[in-house]
Amino acid sequence: MDRMNDSSAPDAPAVAHPSRVAGVLAAGAVGDALGYVVEFDDVPAIRARLGAEGLTDADALLAVTGGRDLPVSDDTQLTLFVLDGLLEWIEWQNAGQAADPAACVWLACLRWHRTQTGALPEGAPPAPDRWIDAHPELRVRRAPGNACLSGLDTAAMGLPGDPRNPGSKGCGTVMRSAPYGMVPGLEDRHVVSLARQGAVLTHGHPTAWTAAAAYALTVSALFRGRELAEAVAHARSWLDTVGADGAETAAALDAAVAAAADAPHDAGAPGTLPSALGAGWVAEEALAIAVYAALVGRARTADPAAALALALRIGVNHGGDSDSTASLAGQLLGARHGVAVLGRADAAVDAEAAASAVPGWIRERDVLAEAVRRWVGATS
Repeated sequence: MDRMNDSSAPDAPAVAHPSRVAGVLAAGAVGDALGYVVEFDDVPAIRARLGAEGLTDADALLAVTGGRDLPVSDDTQLTLFVLDGLLEWIEWQNAGQAADPAACVWLACLRWHRTQTGALPEGAPPAPDRWIDAHPELRVRRAPGNACLSGLDTAAMGLPGDPRNPGSKGCGTVMRSAPYGMVPGLEDRHVVSLARQGAVLTHGHPTAWTAAAAYALTVSALFRGRELAEAVAHARSWLDTVGADGAETAAALDAAVAAAADAPHDAGAPGTLPSALGAGWVAEEALAIAVYAALVGRARTADPAAALALALRIGVNHGGDSDSTASLAGQLLGARHGVAVLGRADAAVDAEAAASAVPGWIRERDVLAEAVRRWVGATS
């Protein structure tokens, strides 16, 4: 694979690659599972259900609900299938066989679509089962986005010149784009290309793909050892190179960085999310809220676990797309700190140790742990 083409800082030796992989997948799933509980609640409803502090952590939430675990939503489901599409491509590469990564991701997304609808679209190419398809817990429908479903309900693959749902810029592109930034050694232009090709499978508005690409670039920079603010600035600089296509995404990122520098002292309480960032239902707003939450969490404390806790409170305690915004914020801090965000000493230097970091209260823990093991095994 291509080596990176910029002068990024060397990877921080204290955060091993397996730890970052587990950090992204596990912290993203934590944010998703928490946010899914209140995804369709406005701020008064969140306060009524959970009190003035809103949703604080899994233990408190489980105490209220009386449950033993929490499920993830379509955000994590789709992220795992995109990850598996890239994993198939990497496995072919490792075996010395050429393969098209965009096609591998498309076939994986078709298999996700089958988990939601029961069948592949009529006329679609065969998409043979892989390890992930053996997990029945992923065949549960948890509020999938309309554009994600309709964009994949066809035998034709969306392409940059012929995208599906040309006017749509829902957050369904951003929320599944972290895996593009997790592929070791990719040049920025290849990260962008993969994120764009993945986005247009379902969403055709320019903001949808530029937000997805900017997020993937941020994750990629974090995997290479950059600090969070530097990684965000790196993605922001790229947006200036794509002209009008990136204008909305650039404005949203600028608003997030400015808001994080002036965040309220009670950031994370219900109703404190700056209104300028939107609600997260569209791509650039989901990106902005996630970046704001992660930056505030990182600025307020040097403890990675405490930073994640605050970022997730910010990501869930608002009246918008809380599972997506919290999942994205968790992924950013997981990419930066690895499993330390989960309260683990960063000793996850191999696949098994990293996989064990996935919290037991996540209902889909087993499939997440297996995804960590397989990705680390193929990319280390």
